[in-house]
Amino acid sequence: MEIVEFRPEPSQYAWTFGGAAPVREVEPGSVLRLWCDDAFAGRIRDVSDLASASLDPRFLNPQTGPFAERGAEPGDTLVLHLVDLTPARDWGASTLVPFFGGLTGTDRTALLNPALEERTWIYEVDRARSTVTFVAGRSDLRLDLPLAPMLGTVGVAPANREVRSSLTPDAFGGNMDTPEMRAGTTCYLPVNEPGAIFSVGDGHYRQGEGESCGTAVEGAMDVTLIVDLVKGSAPLWPRLENDDEIAVVGSSRPLEDAWRISQVEMIAWLGELLGLDRLDAYQLLTQVSLAPLANVVDTNYSAVTKVAKALVPGLRPHDGLHADLRARAATLR
Repeated sequence: MEIVEFRPEPSQYAWTFGGAAPVREVEPGSVLRLWCDDAFAGRIRDVSDLASASLDPRFLNPQTGPFAERGAEPGDTLVLHLVDLTPARDWGASTLVPFFGGLTGTDRTALLNPALEERTWIYEVDRARSTVTFVAGRSDLRLDLPLAPMLGTVGVAPANREVRSSLTPDAFGGNMDTPEMRAGTTCYLPVNEPGAIFSVGDGHYRQGEGESCGTAVEGAMDVTLIVDLVKGSAPLWPRLENDDEIAVVGSSRPLEDAWRISQVEMIAWLGELLGLDRLDAYQLLTQVSLAPLANVVDTNYSAVTKVAKALVPGLRPHDGLHADLRARAATLR
């Protein structure tokens, strides 16, 4: 397997999905060893750093890439298998951003209330214990939480030559902010442009489902992934697979439409994998699915539909490609 290493300079960050020239072409089967900055591009480092004074909303969620995959054509399926996600700093940051988050007025939910008070929390990373530490700002509470590294953004160039902000999740993937995007997960994305033109970023050291306040424990990440390609079979929406489950991410507003997208796409996937007609797949889904939230704060909301492989034998997308990628990943350690 060819190994590609890339650590971008700040001048090389991409801030959109689509509209940016690829930094490199890679072959299917390549291993990418990457460094990704945090969502704040390293500008929040201390509890005294407030979002309104430190951040430019045009430059959030810096992307590492994009990369072009040789041979990828519209209608194909880009495959990204996350081998390893390792915090690249000894601290992570979370902050309240004015008029951003699930429990405040926003530009879309306009209220007369003022913005919430700005605050910043810095989480210390303890690598030996694999924890991050929550420290309350106005009490003595300290709480060690398990590290749960994930990527907030994984995406390709959108269809029809659109250029979308790296804050946005949609059918091309993007800023989905789902904790399902962790090491050991295989992500299947539709190829919309020649080369797929994909990028990753927005490392989270941990995040609860929904990302309630709008920011996780944001942190720079060392990322190892394997790139592959399936000719044809492009999904309409991002599909995920791990050892135990298959999942679909739908993104839209209102939130119920994001949920509906993930449910309908899972019905289609179950039909493909099990040979079911649509209504049989609908009935099965109703009895076996889980539906965690990914984010309820971004420009689109994201909802996940999951089905456990243990409940439904025969869930082997692309003839067991995930298991093959897991085997390849094991040789890298």
